[in-house]
Amino acid sequence: MQVLLAEEYGFCFGVERAVEMVEDALAEGATVRTLGPLIHNTQEIQRLEAEGVRAVDAPGEVSGELTAVIRAHGVTPEVQRELESRAGRVIDATCPFVTKVQKLAERAAREGRDVVVVGNPDHPEMIGVVGYAPARAHVVRDASEVASLPPLHAPLIVSQTTLKLSTFLEAAEAVRAKADSEPQVVNTICSATRDRQDAARALAGQVDAFYVIGGKHSSNSLKLLSVCKEQCPKSFLIETADEINVDDLAGAERVGVTAGASTPDWLIKQVVARLREAGEK
Repeated sequence: MQVLLAEEYGFCFGVERAVEMVEDALAEGATVRTLGPLIHNTQEIQRLEAEGVRAVDAPGEVSGELTAVIRAHGVTPEVQRELESRAGRVIDATCPFVTKVQKLAERAAREGRDVVVVGNPDHPEMIGVVGYAPARAHVVRDASEVASLPPLHAPLIVSQTTLKLSTFLEAAEAVRAKADSEPQVVNTICSATRDRQDAARALAGQVDAFYVIGGKHSSNSLKLLSVCKEQCPKSFLIETADEINVDDLAGAERVGVTAGASTPDWLIKQVVARLREAGEK
C-alpha cells in the first residue's frame, strides 16, 4: 500500500508565525496567556500547555505582568484595547491574511458602504472582522442566506479566509441582486487554504482512501474533508494516528494524506508512520 502526501499540507504561515511568537515569548521568560486557544489543534495546544502556556476566555482574566497573545483568528478592536489596558504586554499574532480582511471591512464601513462577509458567523475570525464594521457588516454562510439581507449600498464582499472558493463565488453572485451598484468583490481566501484544497483535490482522485489530519472543529480541516470527498468517498478526518481504523483500508492500494493549517508536522509524521505500518501488514 502506497501512502502519498499532498503537495501542500500542514501549518500555514499564519499559524506557524503565531506558534513561533509564543515560543519566543516563552524563551524570554514571559508568563503567556492566549485569548482563546492559540490555534485549532488540541494536540499542539497540549504541547504548549506543557511549556506553561494557558488560554483565557476574556481580557478580564489578564492582569499585571502577564504577556497576552491575540491568536491567529484576531479579535475586535474593543477586545484588543481592553487587553492592552490590562496586560503587561500584548503580542498580536493575528494572521496577516485576517488583518487584510479587517482593514478592508473597516475602510468600506468608514466610506458608508455595506460589507458582506461570507463565512461562519460564530467563528472567532468572523466575530473579529464584524467588529471592524459593526454597523455595516452582514455575515452569510452561503448564497442561500443572501435573500434575507436588506438592500445593500455599494457593498464590499469578502470571505472568511478558510472558505471554499465555490461557496464564496456563489454568494458573491447572489449579493449582486441586493446591491444598488456593482459590488466590490475581494477574494480573501488565503493562499494557503487555496493551495491545500487544490492539492488535496488533485490527489484525492488518484487514491482509494484519504485521511485529513486536523481538528474536528477546524474550519479549514472540515473544508479539506469536503474537497476530498468530492473525489474520494472514503475520506476521513482524524486528529491522531490512534483514530485510524485499519478496516477502512481493506483493499486500498493507494492512500492519500493531507493536513489542516493548524496541524503540526510531528503529528503528521505519526499518522504517516501508522499508515505505512498498516500497509506492510
